[in-house]
Amino acid sequence: MTGERVDVTGQPVELRSLDLGRFFRPRSVLVLGASDAAGKPSASITRKLRGWAEAKGAEVHLVNAGRDEVDGHPCHRRVDDVPADEVDLAVILTADAHEGFRTVLAKRPAYAVIFAAGFAEVGPEGEARQGELAKLVAASGTHLLGPNTNLNAFELFRDDLAGPRLALITQSGHQGRPIFQAQDIGIALGYWAPCGNEVDLEFADFAAWFAEQPEVGVVAAYIEGFKDGRTLRLAADRCAAAGVPIVCVKVGRTEAGRSMAKSHTGHLTGSDAVTSAVFRQHGITRVDGLDELQDTAAMLARARPPATGGVCVYAISGGTGAHMADLAAAAGLALPDLTAATQAALHEWIPAYLRVSNPVDSGGPPVADERGRKILDAIVADPNVGVLVVPITGAVALLSMPFVEDLVAVAEATDKPVCVVWGSPVGTEEAHAVLRASSRLITFRTFANCVHAVRAWLDWHEFRDRHRSPFASPVRRRLPAAATVADLLGPPGGRTLTEHESKQLLVAYGIPVTREEVVGTARDAVKAAESIGWPVVLKASSPDLAHKSDRGLVRLGLRTAREVRDAHRELADASGGEVLVAEHVTGGTECVLGISHDQLFGPVVLFGLGGVFVEVLGDVAFRVPPFDRAEAARLVDEVKGAALLRGARGRAPGDIPALLDALVRLQRLALDLSTDLAELDVNPLVVRPRGQGVIALDALAVLR
Repeated sequence: MTGERVDVTGQPVELRSLDLGRFFRPRSVLVLGASDAAGKPSASITRKLRGWAEAKGAEVHLVNAGRDEVDGHPCHRRVDDVPADEVDLAVILTADAHEGFRTVLAKRPAYAVIFAAGFAEVGPEGEARQGELAKLVAASGTHLLGPNTNLNAFELFRDDLAGPRLALITQSGHQGRPIFQAQDIGIALGYWAPCGNEVDLEFADFAAWFAEQPEVGVVAAYIEGFKDGRTLRLAADRCAAAGVPIVCVKVGRTEAGRSMAKSHTGHLTGSDAVTSAVFRQHGITRVDGLDELQDTAAMLARARPPATGGVCVYAISGGTGAHMADLAAAAGLALPDLTAATQAALHEWIPAYLRVSNPVDSGGPPVADERGRKILDAIVADPNVGVLVVPITGAVALLSMPFVEDLVAVAEATDKPVCVVWGSPVGTEEAHAVLRASSRLITFRTFANCVHAVRAWLDWHEFRDRHRSPFASPVRRRLPAAATVADLLGPPGGRTLTEHESKQLLVAYGIPVTREEVVGTARDAVKAAESIGWPVVLKASSPDLAHKSDRGLVRLGLRTAREVRDAHRELADASGGEVLVAEHVTGGTECVLGISHDQLFGPVVLFGLGGVFVEVLGDVAFRVPPFDRAEAARLVDEVKGAALLRGARGRAPGDIPALLDALVRLQRLALDLSTDLAELDVNPLVVRPRGQGVIALDALAVLR
């Protein structure tokens, strides 16, 4: 990849340009290994492919060395016999995938598909076979879907469903099937990309192209592992710019899940905590279940941008309304009181003893007559309401049918989303069918899925409103600071730097560190202490002595020359001679900053509060560079203990602006030194009271 298309880390800053219209809407399709042999999988596959291609208006070329016709259709003995000079799509059904791919290249297909398994998902031998296939692809002008994929790309979707369509990307056909079947409950689909082992075409290619299709409202995905972390981020950035949300089930939250993911697709799954952070950073909604994937994707596709974040719960039962409101509030949704005027209007149709502030309780009977529509119109007209949530837990036909008809009518008449929870376990009621038939209503079967979808909808639009591409002005060259530490980094080899050397990296990038000096004698230690100013700290100084406090190799608060000499004698023996003399810093809030290298995403920045927050509670958050100051602020806010920095429990507020400066500088250091640095821990970084800055008391760097 050319220097213009990569950043300082060597990662791409733009996606490749692909016309996947030639894949999903081909004019010509070649099927190598076409068959009509009874009982053979290739026969049913051939019929499906031919039916799909003909529905697309494509010319179909069947090829089989032993057939002149297949199912009554002409069949060529050789690929060379196909009259077309080139084809849009070649599908390989022959057993030898490598040879089949070589064969179809004679017709210069834009795209090819290999269904065969037995590649990277089965271990080292399969990885070697996949590597050979990758070389063939790289040497050709053809893009490949698979191997180890399936027929899902060749499904025909219903064209009688209204509203924005879901585009589906999966690495398991079985896991995508429930989303495909959601067409039967009114959810429109437009595309399905089963990306398999991603030897070439990958999640990012499909997501970016789907975002450009005007009929697509959401990209829904089931993913076991991403091929490339940077292309994932670029695709998410493209989707955000186009206003197309991504909703994703990403397996691998546990070691068991990661193990299965590796065996199934051959992907590196990366750190799950980092993956979740990247999703938050780039506006990808992560869900756990396929039902939640369906419901959240439908909400994001159908609901227009919110005018306000207020949620109103309207029920025919006080208990139902209270339950729904409780779950909504627990998810952080705002349930504002309706205006006095709205409440007064509602009490014209609802008995005075029932609550109408929010939640609204009609008691039941009003929904069965002309009052029902008036109540709904009044609620959605309230300026405090951004979304209406209506839980219906039991289907009483006398009430539910008129209620549902009014809900459908109101949903068609308002830009505010109307969410209905149909809680009946039966699900076959006529009223439920009326709900599902509406392309404007969003229908759920559980309270939890409704709440999570509304939360995701609000979060995504908040993200979209503030979205600024981190790749708009990519970092292509190192800062001069990188040159100043070049001698310190030296040749690669996994070397660990001393604390003082590690701090020099921070100094080069403008992150404040303690005043300090490395000395070899007790006399020099005393001189250093006098120069720095009492009290001082002495530490053993050696690249082999990480975590010095745990080893008892730190002396704090030394105030006299004698204390310094005594401490020097003890520490010099442990370190082999060198001792670090540093200023003694007190007060402030201890934080942890760090850089690590993720297999999938490259350099990663960590932030957390020190002490028990990181050691016991694991209260840390991550971001992947590049990111700006606003994203650094969101990184800090994700940490639960960050309330201490803002002045909780009588503490003086910390210098958060200085902390954000340090994080932005650290992420630039991570980019510039990505090829040199494996790890960097800044622990602690003390955040002093507002206006007094931050200071790194200790640091540990490990080179790659």
